[in-house]
Amino acid sequence: MPKLTGGQVVAQVLKQYGVEHVAGIPGHGIWSLTDAFLEKGSEIPFVQVFHEQSAVHLADGYYRASGKPMAAVTSIGAGAANTILGLATAYADSTSLLCITGGPPTHMRGHGLLQELDRHTDNGFPQVTDAVSKRSWVATRVEELPFIMHRAFSTMLTGRPGPAHIEVPMDVQAESAEVSLHDLKRRLPVGVSHPDPRAIEQAVSVLNESRRPVIVVGGGAITSNAFDDVLALAENWSIPVVTTWNGKGAFPEDHELFAGSVGQTGTIVGNAIASKADVVISIGCRFTDWSSSSYAQGVTFSIPPAKLVHIDIDPHEIGKNYPAEVGIVADAKPAVAGIVASLPSARPDRSEYLAELASLKEEWEAKLAGRRDSDRYPFTSQRPLGALRNVMDRDGIIIAGSGNTQGAVKQTFPVYQPRTHLTSGGFSSMGWAVPAAMGAKLAAPDRQVACVLGDGDFLMTAQEIGICVTHEIPVVFVVQDNSGFMSIRGGQRKQTSRHIGTEFNRPDGTPYSPDFKALGQAFGLESFKVESPADLEATYQKAFDSNAPALIEIPTDRDAAGPWVPGWWDFPIPSYIDDERQGEYQEFRAKEQHL
Repeated sequence: MPKLTGGQVVAQVLKQYGVEHVAGIPGHGIWSLTDAFLEKGSEIPFVQVFHEQSAVHLADGYYRASGKPMAAVTSIGAGAANTILGLATAYADSTSLLCITGGPPTHMRGHGLLQELDRHTDNGFPQVTDAVSKRSWVATRVEELPFIMHRAFSTMLTGRPGPAHIEVPMDVQAESAEVSLHDLKRRLPVGVSHPDPRAIEQAVSVLNESRRPVIVVGGGAITSNAFDDVLALAENWSIPVVTTWNGKGAFPEDHELFAGSVGQTGTIVGNAIASKADVVISIGCRFTDWSSSSYAQGVTFSIPPAKLVHIDIDPHEIGKNYPAEVGIVADAKPAVAGIVASLPSARPDRSEYLAELASLKEEWEAKLAGRRDSDRYPFTSQRPLGALRNVMDRDGIIIAGSGNTQGAVKQTFPVYQPRTHLTSGGFSSMGWAVPAAMGAKLAAPDRQVACVLGDGDFLMTAQEIGICVTHEIPVVFVVQDNSGFMSIRGGQRKQTSRHIGTEFNRPDGTPYSPDFKALGQAFGLESFKVESPADLEATYQKAFDSNAPALIEIPTDRDAAGPWVPGWWDFPIPSYIDDERQGEYQEFRAKEQHL
């Protein structure tokens, strides 16, 4: 058996297991491990970022675009703690990545060495990761590392995806032992989880009795590559399809059966169709409050009286928020394929139902056009999105930032293929989009990648655009500048008729913004500022044609910055607000079905 250091074990295993990039910052607590990436046989390209949070977000975006895991490595202490937001974002959205952090030498634990947390327990950092990872390990000996590495990959790549964390103490990185590396193919279970045939029979029976069924697809449909199966189910049985945040892309949005997105910032069409359905077929959807209008009956869903056929790989999700007529624990692809294969050959007549859908879509298109085609300046959030869709390839990837941009992209920017719309849906993390876009471009170097986000979101991790220059990653960043956190301001205004801490202003009250074009130029990006609606498409085309990192600053009207809000979201009204809002809140609160 070869004699390898702990660092060499990690590096060689990552390479053997197909990891193509590692991102991070090689602080002192991880030096002996990162040095191994320079050793013969374990060379993996290292993407050096400016903040450890971004390393994990970058790996997250890579997985969402490719379905393959990437690794992020960081030091002990502050460097490790900076990964927590990245891990939480990946955990909430069920995306796989491996985060490796340094740790105190095993013989120094509990002595309060530099950057150790030791008051409640010796070396307390691994406990911090427990809530934001599928599983966390601490290696205490070099001999343990081959086993820990294959268990981490098994955890990430089977069942419900999610991030895994490994802490490798500094001495374990440096010491050597005779070890054999484990063949991953012989350590992973073969195949996917198939549904119980009786559950499929029950689902088909429920569907066969329906008059107004709807399919709701979540991120699990994309993870399981069930795109073609969802399409077949919808077409074979004439069923409208709605999508959640992370389900966007699981169904082509130019298809006649596409009804839009659902939830608080869903579409009028999606909510109308889903709320009046008599059968809801859920595919890889966990029914978050955002996607379900906080479970208020009749707003997005009505379960009951609607019957729910709930397909999910994680039994934890079935029955959690809505009672299921049929709960199917299985991978989405074979479950949907099983239903399609078992349906009667005679297609039901849904002409009246589909005519209603078509009429609603016409009304929604007219509403969209008012903002998407507007020539007001500064822009609405929607106008630049319409122009971007005209320029981008059909298989181009859009990364949507948090807040108003996230909702506007959800409603206004149609996508047609899986893994072409990426957003931090469950955790809605600001600062995610910039590094995630870089990860997506590394995963799909031959496809266009555009990152669209507000200025507040951009400023969280703006420095990472420099990594696009140092590593030649040609992402196009579209910064919608409205001088503040306007999504937050809008919610505050609705709730209390005032706002605090949301506008970026000078002392005299005038809006403040950095010169984003100049900022992009300072970092070495091709940079533009759009001054006229007529220049939008030409500017986008120049940015993509440059095949270089680019930044486009788009002045956006503070008061025309958000998506429509056709759904509802439960955020309580302070008791000192004593007007119709208090009554409206209580009215909708009383309709919530999750309890």
